[in-house]
Amino acid sequence: MIRLNNLSPTAGSRSQKKRVGRGPGSGRGKTATRGHKGARSRSGYKNKLGFEGGQMPLQRRLPKRGFANIFKKEYVIVSLDALDSFDNGATVDRNALVAAGVIKDKDVMIKVLANGEISKSVTVDVDKVSSGAKAKIEAAGGSVKE
Repeated sequence: MIRLNNLSPTAGSRSQKKRVGRGPGSGRGKTATRGHKGARSRSGYKNKLGFEGGQMPLQRRLPKRGFANIFKKEYVIVSLDALDSFDNGATVDRNALVAAGVIKDKDVMIKVLANGEISKSVTVDVDKVSSGAKAKIEAAGGSVKE
């Protein structure tokens, strides 16, 4: 009967580990499959990320233009049409926009733009509001907190 304690692999399915540097009779003696000279033949060889054997690496061959501003602030755009779905007198803030499904992530900066129209008076409390959007919100009886 076959049990876990007497299982063995099929004959020929597993090969022994290659033992190198064990004399000329083994067929893998002398240089031990490392070739003659060069960095990889030495012990302790490590290469840097992107190293191409002394050839000019790809990241240095490609042209570079401009720069990436690490302090750039990116805003998620919300239009006035999206704010019109809220009830009269509602406070539209980060959590309300996430709950309504207007934005996905609550850890982003939000800017309201004057795309579309708004007919309900809501209190908008977000990071930025364009001047056109502010005018339309206040014309509809709402207010803006930044």
